[in-house]
Amino acid sequence: MINRRTLIGGAGGALALAAMPRLAMGAQLKAIGLQLYTVRELFQKDPVKTLEAVARIGYREVEYGGGGYDAMDHRMLRRTMDRLKLKAPSVHIGYDALLADLPKQIAMAKTLGADTVILPYMNAEFRNEAAWKAALLNINRFATEMKKAGLGFGYHNHDFEFTTKVGDKTLYDLLLEATDPALVKIELDLFWAIVAGQDMGALLDRLAPRLYAFHVKDQRADGKMTAVGSGTVDFGKLFARPSTKNVRHFYVENDEAPAPYLPDITTSFKTLRALKY
Repeated sequence: MINRRTLIGGAGGALALAAMPRLAMGAQLKAIGLQLYTVRELFQKDPVKTLEAVARIGYREVEYGGGGYDAMDHRMLRRTMDRLKLKAPSVHIGYDALLADLPKQIAMAKTLGADTVILPYMNAEFRNEAAWKAALLNINRFATEMKKAGLGFGYHNHDFEFTTKVGDKTLYDLLLEATDPALVKIELDLFWAIVAGQDMGALLDRLAPRLYAFHVKDQRADGKMTAVGSGTVDFGKLFARPSTKNVRHFYVENDEAPAPYLPDITTSFKTLRALKY
């Protein structure tokens, strides 16, 4: 059983436990979600069958991303989710799509039942000072327009935001400084932050007021992605931090899940369902 023993054991255990007043022993996640990019090959071929399989495993939330979902019949997807008692709290929509037709993307998100739009990735062309700062102006604008439409907005990281610097600041530092914390929330991809060498405790504490969701993916000893529970990340220790108390969604993701995909997401679901911290 995955638990908090590694966090609260030893001489510093009492202090660590005292720092976590909100958690009772054996706290567990409620709804567990899946970022559909993980099963994009299946979803693109048969979205209905894929959602049915995801629901059978036990997932109660999905996050749209990849698999051609943006070109599908969104009303059909919503009807399918309603039938399966699935919810899609958030959707991933690319920067270019938001820039080209923001009202269209807002309408799509609402049709799918989302309350938040997440910007998932910024291409290499933006990873310099001038382009990044110009993009941050648009990110603030996207967030402002989303709020007017009744939606939230957030940013999802990879590793480059932490490893690319402008002077003595990273791109992530600039993102946090230049965007409105009340409007631009954070979907923290735990794997990529770890890959970038972040002190995860310090990062979570820094981001606490803005944290909206986690992407939960595990890391093998060789650095590769793997199903949750098959790697080395102590998720219980991370989730037990008081700074994570406002995280609303925990989305399993494995960009490199092996075919036939469903066993991989089943392992992740079972691990998180059994996780106590």
